[in-house]
Formats: sequence, C-alpha cells, structure tokens
Amino acid sequence: MSECSSLESIPEVKLDNGRFKYVLIKVHDKSDPNCTKLLVRGSASATYHADIYEREMSKIESNTELETECLGGGRIIHNPDCGEIKVFGYSQGYGQADHSKAVEILKRNFPEYTSITWSNEGY
Repeated sequence: MSECSSLESIPEVKLDNGRFKYVLIKVHDKSDPNCTKLLVRGSASATYHADIYEREMSKIESNTELETECLGGGRIIHNPDCGEIKVFGYSQGYGQADHSKAVEILKRNFPEYTSITWSNEGY
C-alpha cells in the first residue's frame, strides 16, 4: 500500500483498552487508486462492527476526495499494562479481517509491546 499526502493525517490505529470489536478499513484517494492506507479501528462501546465502520467512514469521507472500504472485522483484547494485544475472531456482517495485516499495523504503532498476536479462532 502506498501513501500520499491526503492520507498522512489519518492515524493508522485507534483502539480502546480491554476486549472489543474491531474493523480493518482501507482508505483510498479517489484521484489516485495507488494512494491507499489500511486502518485498524476498535471500540469497546460498539455493539456491532458496523457501528465502528460507519463512524469512521463518515469522518474520513467528509473529505470528499477519500473513500473507504471495510475489509472485515474481528475482536481485540488490548492490555496496555502488560504490553499485549490479541487479535482474533470475525465479523458476522463484514466477514473475517486479515488479522495478519492488522497485526503488522499494530506492531508498527506499538513497538514497545512485548506480545501482539493473532488467531483465526473464536468469535
């Protein structure tokens, strides 16, 4: 995924603490199909994966040059006190995200964490 100036201000990761649903979002610039960025968004207050995606979509797409696509979802257990993140499960509405891509992004954004892992098990 290449990046460009229209995507630089969008943070790759926004996570709560604890156990919650997450979605993997692809953002791209309408004028340049090679200008894309993957985002990990997780929220403890979301009842559905769609709640997270729709909230982020409305914020990002308020910039009319950008479009978003939900690539799937799952669950995250985020324990900052222990420096651990576990990614697993799936979204009934969006399907299973590529957890390995989510973990790549998380490792880049939490380099001080001792354990960031994924599994396709569970819901």
